Amino acid sequence: MSKKYPMAQAVRDAYRAGEEDEALEPRVLVDAQGRPIGRIGDGDYAIFYDIRGEREIELTSSFTDKDFKHFAVAPIRTGWATMIEYSRELDVKVAFPPIREIRNTLSEVVSNAGLRQVKIAETEKAIHMRYFLNGKRDEPFPGETHRFAHSPTTANYAEVPAMSAPAVADETIAAIGDPANDLVAVNFCNVDVLGHIENKPAILRAVNEVDRCVGALVAAAQAQGMTVIITADHGTVEKWLYPDGAVDTGHTDSLVPFIVVDPEFKGASLSNGGALYDVAPTILALLGLQKPAEMTGESLLGVAPSPKRRRVLLIIADGWGARDEAMGNLILEADTPNMDRLQKEWPCTRIEAAGLAVGMPKGTVGNSEVGHLHMGAGRRILSDRVRINEAIEDGSFHENEAFRWAMESAKRDGTALHLVGIVSFYSSHGSVEHLNALLEMARRVGVKTVYHHAMLGRRGERPESGAIYIEGVEKEMEKLGLGQLVSVIGRFWSLDREGNWDRIEKTYRWLVDGKGIAITDDG
Repeated sequence: MSKKYPMAQAVRDAYRAGEEDEALEPRVLVDAQGRPIGRIGDGDYAIFYDIRGEREIELTSSFTDKDFKHFAVAPIRTGWATMIEYSRELDVKVAFPPIREIRNTLSEVVSNAGLRQVKIAETEKAIHMRYFLNGKRDEPFPGETHRFAHSPTTANYAEVPAMSAPAVADETIAAIGDPANDLVAVNFCNVDVLGHIENKPAILRAVNEVDRCVGALVAAAQAQGMTVIITADHGTVEKWLYPDGAVDTGHTDSLVPFIVVDPEFKGASLSNGGALYDVAPTILALLGLQKPAEMTGESLLGVAPSPKRRRVLLIIADGWGARDEAMGNLILEADTPNMDRLQKEWPCTRIEAAGLAVGMPKGTVGNSEVGHLHMGAGRRILSDRVRINEAIEDGSFHENEAFRWAMESAKRDGTALHLVGIVSFYSSHGSVEHLNALLEMARRVGVKTVYHHAMLGRRGERPESGAIYIEGVEKEMEKLGLGQLVSVIGRFWSLDREGNWDRIEKTYRWLVDGKGIAITDDG
């Protein structure tokens, strides 16, 4: 007797064996003779339907770069379309081209004024500081420098919850000590990164480490007479439990703190009701620079600062949400003497970092990409997700030229269409609703052979949610009478951005050669 939903059962079996979604070893559906089903082959077409993009570049390049040299690839030609633009260098059709570089951002205005700025982080968050904070610009502006400490090499950051925060703090203190640097911006990523791992002791240590670094940086900045702004790009571990007590390892819709450390504003009240897009106008006001017309955000200072030369330190405590309720609040539970003191002694408010305030659908959680983008842009930017969702709602999704190219080409050539991407109700990398829309479009176009290759990653999902989503996809295909889910893998192996080519090769072999644990649909 056949298993009705074999890949969902395979994921459940993996859970029983101690595996979890993020690092799930590849599974591949095989036929009665043990041959992998649905491999990507010569002449096939693929749609990589993930959004966000920076973690999708490496895998896409392994199929589309004619001069790819990171590992041996098969001599096959495949046509690729991607949901959004992952990189301008990729030879693909793009369904939803980007809103190009955002002009007159915080960094550009600072540069145009002839001021110097330094961006500091560890490599885990380098792209957020150099690219998203700069309005999706790849190159630094004149007068801008970047300093990135290497993140630890490990498959589990719970083993090193401090990550490279000490090195980031040292680099920042050095930048603070150079009076030529007018704006210093630093990201501490520990809370966000560790918050995605179900390990409470490690998370508490991560929170403690960020608090320690914040204290050291504020002291160094005060000694140099710098103004300090402390905020976050989104929340994470302040809401680490669902109401029923299950662990929530994802981002949240919480407000985030906004603190100003400057004797001039001691005892003053900051504006309430602000959002991340108010960060840039506030910093420009402190630097004595006029905000450009494109910035619709407002300074949170309440009053205009005195006209004097002022240097500013921006500290981004990545993932540090603000919430008063104690249940599941690991920010409150951790030892945070510095943040506690700063919020009591200096002007402090809370600002929005999720949902409509950052161009995301109403009620959705924030993330690092939109968080940094809005802090730098000083205005609301519609996310790719909103644009895609609106296209699905108004029907234009099914007329998309890139999707039609891949589907009609596969139909014309008699080859397979492969749908590749994340399977999640809501991930910053995409939604299962986008996959379902593609399946429905393939049915309408009349594509004969459709295979799905799924990536799992439990970030903001309930335990064992991956199997539930996989079964949902198998049921959707059954309902449509089209498609077969033939592969499952943990996103750790597929979505990389730091040159871990051994992981990408593992995913490539899974997609092309069928390398993985064999799954049959027989009983």
